[in-house]
Amino acid sequence: MTRTWFITGGTPGGFGMAFADAALEIGDRVALTARRLAELTDWAQRYGERVLVLPLDVTDTEQVHEAVRATEEHFGGIDVLVNNAGRGWYGSIEGMADTAVRKMFELNFFAVLSVIRAALPGMRSRGSGWVINMSSVAGLCGVTGFGYYSATKSAIETVTEVLREEVEPLGIRVMAVEPGAFRTRAYAGFADEPIEESVPEYATVLERVRDAMVEQDGAQPGDPRRGVRAVIAAMAEDPPPRRLVLGSDGYDTVVTTLENSLAEIRAHEKLSRGADFPPES
Repeated sequence: MTRTWFITGGTPGGFGMAFADAALEIGDRVALTARRLAELTDWAQRYGERVLVLPLDVTDTEQVHEAVRATEEHFGGIDVLVNNAGRGWYGSIEGMADTAVRKMFELNFFAVLSVIRAALPGMRSRGSGWVINMSSVAGLCGVTGFGYYSATKSAIETVTEVLREEVEPLGIRVMAVEPGAFRTRAYAGFADEPIEESVPEYATVLERVRDAMVEQDGAQPGDPRRGVRAVIAAMAEDPPPRRLVLGSDGYDTVVTTLENSLAEIRAHEKLSRGADFPPES
């Protein structure tokens, strides 16, 4: 059966474009959204009517509903939603500007909710569908210097977990995808961004974080095309995984973090259980 994919964040060289290419390779149709449509014009022309390119600022709820409605009218419905749009800023927990924190949550979290809410009615009416939420290893293992970015992805993890339980009886499946370091354009802009830190004591840490990411740009081990093929393969499993970590570096980081967390929780089991009322109560 031919499926229709609705993918946000269609930046060339990123996961959004990689998802679109992979979906088209297996014979599906794609609605790809982006803020700058000119970047997608040449790409879209190769696929004719199998591709619908739509302008979309995911933080604009009205635009989100218009894009979803246009896709449903053009293709007859949305079978796979990929929430991919988002980006990260660095800064300390204490010193990052409040406006920057709120802007990041608007893009990485609240906009995702808007797209999900717009697409779910159609999926519910058909009794089928997929929601793929692009999270990050940072959502499971907070990254120093990217505390608020990590927080947005952690919020995506929790919402994805609960959404899965709510919509599974309706025939809709949900998966969180957590990439590690992948060779996209995500790190490219950091070299030109000044460190805007209001607390000088954190400047040195942030400089180290930024320099490490700039140095890794173009040398990240993860391949976006292989990554999306892994997601498509996971979707076909029965049952599919609830979450999928992408990349060897991400896998090792997540496994080590979760094993350490579990060991620490167990080491304090007596204190945890001691917080209950005594059994005779």
